[in-house]
Amino acid sequence: MLASTASAESLRVVSLNPSLTQTLLALDAGSTLVGVDEYSARIEPRVRELPRVGGLFNPSLEAIVGLSPSFVALVPSAQQRALHDRLQALDIEVLALANHSRDEVLHSIEALGERVGRAEAARARIREIRSAWTAAEARAEATPRMRTVFVLQRDPLYVVGGGSYLDAMLHASGAENAARDFGEAYPRVSLEWLIAAAPELILDAADPPDEAAKYWSRWSSLPAVSEGRVRVVEKTVTLPGPYLDRALEQLEAHVDAVTARP
Repeated sequence: MLASTASAESLRVVSLNPSLTQTLLALDAGSTLVGVDEYSARIEPRVRELPRVGGLFNPSLEAIVGLSPSFVALVPSAQQRALHDRLQALDIEVLALANHSRDEVLHSIEALGERVGRAEAARARIREIRSAWTAAEARAEATPRMRTVFVLQRDPLYVVGGGSYLDAMLHASGAENAARDFGEAYPRVSLEWLIAAAPELILDAADPPDEAAKYWSRWSSLPAVSEGRVRVVEKTVTLPGPYLDRALEQLEAHVDAVTARP
């Protein structure tokens, strides 16, 4: 029988994604965690001492099973499909929560909150995110949008395309996503495309952050470079977790810093 009947107090959760790990912590349900993926442990000090069950895309089935989880929380992907099937074959519950779009992220907060007995805390967090989004969108409508490229990796060049929560966040912050028309959420683009797009603002979330200015200085013909509008964005902004309101606030601050908007 699946472990879904277990009380919230006795739950043993293995999280295989940092966004889900942070959601449990944000909902004051961190005590349910008995194991996490390597990336969660690397970026979140509060789970650093927990058992690690492997990487985001290569978790260890043996390590997960050894923790006797009530359920395993993951973000569905092609890489984890086989793991999903093997866990279910072992009668271990899998809570698969997509986080591609903003609405999917909000749903994952709600679903995870309900599953661990923190439904009201989840609803409160969602209300705060929606409120912040509504306020930001109202501010954005009062100012002309700046043509923006949001860089996730420099070489090869990957950017934020259309349809993802990051694309929605760009729009809410007052930016115009120059790559929105791409069919992929995070497309690889050419330098030729970038030059033709002539971004007025470059938001750079690539690693290492301290090399952004030097890297982009090679393309002084880009308006964003010639006008000094290259902004380094913290990695936390790109995490689709329970703090989309805080991420939006940071992104909005970058847009405000290079526009006339007060």
